Amino acid sequence: MPELLPLFLKLTGRQVVLVGGGSVATAKLRQLLAAGATVRVVAPEIARAIRQAAESPASEVTLVRRPFEPADIDDAWLVVAAATPEVNRQVSEAAETRRIFVNAVDDPANASAFLSGVVRRDGVTVAISTSGAAPALAALLREGLDSLLPRDLAKWVWQARAERVAWKRQGVAMEARKPRLLRALNALYGESAGVGHAENLEFSVAAISDSRGPRVPWLNGPEDSWL
Repeated sequence: MPELLPLFLKLTGRQVVLVGGGSVATAKLRQLLAAGATVRVVAPEIARAIRQAAESPASEVTLVRRPFEPADIDDAWLVVAAATPEVNRQVSEAAETRRIFVNAVDDPANASAFLSGVVRRDGVTVAISTSGAAPALAALLREGLDSLLPRDLAKWVWQARAERVAWKRQGVAMEARKPRLLRALNALYGESAGVGHAENLEFSVAAISDSRGPRVPWLNGPEDSWL
């Protein structure tokens, strides 16, 4: 498989078609609604949890209780296929002709988009993918990365936002920003931090500079599949 482009989509208020009505589709529906999408579910049989979501006040879910038809995705920004391999293939073919990306759950051959293992905390999102080949590994990596993130990550996010405002005002060059941010994060802990975070961050400052200029290795992590 060729290299994938990691991408975060803004789905708020946008139409997503979910083909399938079982337990897998139920899990995908939760993800799509959490992203603010308007979801049309197409399937002959629809699980109770999905029906309940459609019946709730101010629901963003509509139900189409019949087999998939290509016209179902005409107005979609994204399609999620969580049905049988044969139905997923039909969805993939319809999406391809319409230039719409489709995530076919656990079916890489019929997918053009892959969801990822995700860590969300304090305004930071980390996504891990194996291009659909090893979703269980993505889950393990997700848990490992979550354990490595600092407990006070919200403080890091606040500092980074404040620094960015100052950089834009001062016209700081892009290549100078990462080392500056790491120094600012070190300053959050001060001398009283002892060895802990401060020494670790100072090590990071050294690590991001080499003969090729500033770099932050962990900003270019591996990509993975849906979970």
